[in-house]
Amino acid sequence: MILDPQGAQERRIRHVQELDPLIQSGRPLWVRVNGLGQPRLIRELFELCNIPGIFLDLVLETPQAPRLDSFADVVALVMHRLHFENNNLRLASDQVSMLLINGILITIEEVETPEGFSALTDWLVHEHPNTADEDLDDLLHYMVDTLLDGIFPMLEQVANRLDSLEEAALRAPTPRVIGKTYALRGTLRRIRQQLWPLKHQTLLFLRQNQPLIGPKSLNGFHEIAQTIEQVFESCELLRHQCDAVTAAHMASTGNRMNQIMKTLTIISAIFAPLTFIAGIYGMNFNDMPELQWHYGYFACLIVMTLVASVQSWFLWKRGWFEDWTTSRS
Repeated sequence: MILDPQGAQERRIRHVQELDPLIQSGRPLWVRVNGLGQPRLIRELFELCNIPGIFLDLVLETPQAPRLDSFADVVALVMHRLHFENNNLRLASDQVSMLLINGILITIEEVETPEGFSALTDWLVHEHPNTADEDLDDLLHYMVDTLLDGIFPMLEQVANRLDSLEEAALRAPTPRVIGKTYALRGTLRRIRQQLWPLKHQTLLFLRQNQPLIGPKSLNGFHEIAQTIEQVFESCELLRHQCDAVTAAHMASTGNRMNQIMKTLTIISAIFAPLTFIAGIYGMNFNDMPELQWHYGYFACLIVMTLVASVQSWFLWKRGWFEDWTTSRS
């Protein structure tokens, strides 16, 4: 991407030597390397742009921890473009490396994609004619801001899924609900791990007074530090919501277990006196007057029915038959 006063020009090149006349022209350049399939070309690009070799391993070895480094006249930033693979909110990421030197901004993306920063490309080509006035450090800030802003819709999806899981935990708690909650908690933890190094490195970078970063872009990096802090706060709130789902699941499970124990207690309380009566008349003694009674069997059944009915009515009046585990609309 050639930044020209008449408008940005997008040019596709396949050999590093084609960059040499563009660099010699002195116009600002944004060089985008799509994929890591040809590391030899990336090494030639570094040699052509006189980038120190210490940054080569930072770019080629994946995955790298997110970092923001400044050495000599080079600003190097490594981040990960986060996204969900499927409806199960399984987290995936691809590495994006950005290097800023005098007059050249290089972005190297791990995964080959049609358009990595399509919104920025369209804006430069169609909506911003005076591209020469747009410094490369502002483009770097915009790219970082784009990668961070993509996390907030993901956190919103996690929040919506947690709301559904909390409702399910209250209505019908199952082991699958708690398993999904633990999976989302792990996703939040990995998102925090992706941003944790940048939280402190950005503040350290702002104190270095890097000459490649202008005042306008410096304010942008201050906003980036605030955005990272907002992501951390959102992740922390969602982690508390995971704890709430877990607590709701445990409470519902405990309530159902109490209901089961109460049902078994009711059955035992009703059949205990009936068992006692049946045990009395099951003894093999000769001198038991009711054994010779013609209506003794029917009278015993009637007495047992009356005892069971009176006990059931008494427990019903006490509210023991109310089920606290039924689903609520």
